[in-house]
Amino acid sequence: MDLNGVPATLDQMKALALTNYGHFTSMLVENGAVRGLSLHMDRLARDCRQLFDQDLDAEQVRGYVRKALGEHASDRAVVRVTVFDPALDLGTIGRDAQPQVLITHRQAASGSPAPWRLQATAYQRDMPSVKHIGLWGTMQRRRAAQKEGYDDALFLNPDGTISEIATSNIGFVRDGRIIWPRSPWLAGVTMTLINQELDEQIVTEPLTLSDLPSMDAAFATNAATGVRAVSSVDSTEWASDAHAVLKELRELYADIPAEPV
Repeated sequence: MDLNGVPATLDQMKALALTNYGHFTSMLVENGAVRGLSLHMDRLARDCRQLFDQDLDAEQVRGYVRKALGEHASDRAVVRVTVFDPALDLGTIGRDAQPQVLITHRQAASGSPAPWRLQATAYQRDMPSVKHIGLWGTMQRRRAAQKEGYDDALFLNPDGTISEIATSNIGFVRDGRIIWPRSPWLAGVTMTLINQELDEQIVTEPLTLSDLPSMDAAFATNAATGVRAVSSVDSTEWASDAHAVLKELRELYADIPAEPV
């Protein structure tokens, strides 16, 4: 773990754990490059202004990522960039901030991700437009779903409309078109890249669980895993990842040029 390009100290990590105020982005690095890297940097800069009232130097962040990867830059890794201020604590959270950049990374999983079975649950994230580190509620719902034998949780707004998965976006296929839920959610980088490539095939609609039987397929998008089939939501099931549009989405995403870190 590197903080501003040097190894982080225990006290700095304690501040992150105990105060738990900040934001992040996670991205898949392959051969030193990332699909949608500019979008990840834009997200970090936007969220930094919103949470800390400070600008973030994207080029400096990219340098920190390169340094943290070091000799492993050509490996396949999931890199997380977390922005927080170690000097803030629960009693001084309103002070002017000096956000710092923490880089962590882990080896990326290989092979195609297995289809997911989702459990629908009532939940709406705080500030859904910001990728913040306040994940207690999302992890509690994911844990509850997994304890019931599912893979993850699908969130429902108070009015019953579908929003997102715990740490992924959800999309559906109907009559060859991509349907995203119309809802407050965090627009993921993978989702945004797909929208840029398939603009005329994209539709957003308010969706409830009663709409799901009319869908031909469902999928999740996440920067670490790309496009993953969803095989079921509660009792509604689809033919795993056999649908042709899901195959096309994976191929389209794989062909998007990556940007060097």
